[in-house]
Amino acid sequence: MNRRDFLQLAGAAGLALGAANSIFTTQARATPTKGGKFRAALGQGGTTDTMDPATWGTNYFTTELGSITGNSLIEVDAQNNAVPGLAEAFESSDGAKSWIFKLKKGVTFHNGKTMTPDDVLTTLNYHLDEKSKSSAKPILANIAEMKADGDNAVRFTLKGGNSDFPYDLSNYRLAIFPSKDGKMDWSKGGTGPFITKSFDPGVMYSAKRNLNYHGEAPYFDELELRPIIDATARTNALLGGEADYIDRCDLKTIDGLKQNADIEIDNAIGFSHLVATMNTTIAPFDNPNIRLAIKHAFKRDELVEKILQGYGTIGNDNPIAPTIKFATNPEPKHSYDPEKAKAYLKKAGLGSLKIDLSTSEGAFSGAVDAAQLMKESAAACGIEINVILEPADSYWDNVWLKKPFLMSYWGGRANIDGMATLAYSADAAWNDTFWKSPRFNELVVQARSEADEAKRAAMYAEMQQLLHDDGGQVVLAFNNYVTAHSTKVGHGELNSNFDHDGTYMWRRWWFKA
Repeated sequence: MNRRDFLQLAGAAGLALGAANSIFTTQARATPTKGGKFRAALGQGGTTDTMDPATWGTNYFTTELGSITGNSLIEVDAQNNAVPGLAEAFESSDGAKSWIFKLKKGVTFHNGKTMTPDDVLTTLNYHLDEKSKSSAKPILANIAEMKADGDNAVRFTLKGGNSDFPYDLSNYRLAIFPSKDGKMDWSKGGTGPFITKSFDPGVMYSAKRNLNYHGEAPYFDELELRPIIDATARTNALLGGEADYIDRCDLKTIDGLKQNADIEIDNAIGFSHLVATMNTTIAPFDNPNIRLAIKHAFKRDELVEKILQGYGTIGNDNPIAPTIKFATNPEPKHSYDPEKAKAYLKKAGLGSLKIDLSTSEGAFSGAVDAAQLMKESAAACGIEINVILEPADSYWDNVWLKKPFLMSYWGGRANIDGMATLAYSADAAWNDTFWKSPRFNELVVQARSEADEAKRAAMYAEMQQLLHDDGGQVVLAFNNYVTAHSTKVGHGELNSNFDHDGTYMWRRWWFKA
């Protein structure tokens, strides 16, 4: 099946979802060359990282392991479409309740085994196992049955129709690994463009090019990824020639980087957003009026200006990025208003409020300064915030999902159902606000199976309104992906559904001749 035929199939299945992403700065495509070791300094990663995909979480270091060592059945392109990965074609029937994915032929794993439908089934069942703690489990929860269809396809029957199902299978945690003795074996990697050489968690990961890669061969001979949490240290690594690429640029010093003739900056508008999350099951955040008081206590425009240096847009407590299909901007707009904040405190029976806010540079670059600005603005609202500086290297293990009020971020998802299912459905493993809304959960199921787009849009609008009005997330801002690299490095059009060129940079970028 050629690309034209596939796009016709995808259109017939209703898969071309989402608006095109905007790229502020990209470089003209130069002629790619092969060779060299690509060294990346990343702003996340810790000593507890593992190669087991069931443990991969919000940590962007482990996110990359999925795209380096493996491939998912589906990928997301620069226009936010679901396109073939290990599946060369897919189609739905029965109101998007039945799906068949035809697999690419001749794909081999790093251990030399040829991929079969059994490997796909074993991998997905690994995440679905009742003892599994994989955060991908809720993504697959709608599957009623899956089985091999001949020797080169997998058929899924869903509990309810879902025209966005291919997006679910694009998740990096769902990279396909070989089966061994009836179990999924991730120890030697999957089908990805690079084969692991060494991994010292929290220190360094290295890999070499997979000479038998099934897709377009990667350009780099080797990769070297180092977690460097401190933004200044990352910047110095780039300037000192110890790294070819850094993410999460220190926006306070970005103008200096721009003046360096040996450095190029990429600035991509994606779905990522910076949040302060409240555990809605713990007092005082279990009171909706307290949550509304807090949502009116921060100068979000100040955060965009001072923390993001203008590289972002103001949030309105709706985690769905404006560029995503069916996105809305709920009313009334939540903005800084001390009088409203005090009024909501009064409704809650309080004259003032004292709360702790956990933060760390491990949450996102600038999170510590952001928390201090929030403390200052909240004081005029009768809210006293005690900022707690948490260790960066253990933030995602010991703070996220554990402390009641904390700074965090979300990479976002390419469709509303993906974000809702992963982060806000009642039983979602990553529901970090612990918010449970029966009406929201009902709408999630109804919307994903609704064929009438007008009705589906209305359902998604109501879901976003519920999150805005009652949810435990303070969406402070949508942040751009601002990264920097040596001018020796080349790339084409960028994905912005995730950072790092949608996590595909490792196989798509190159060193210039």
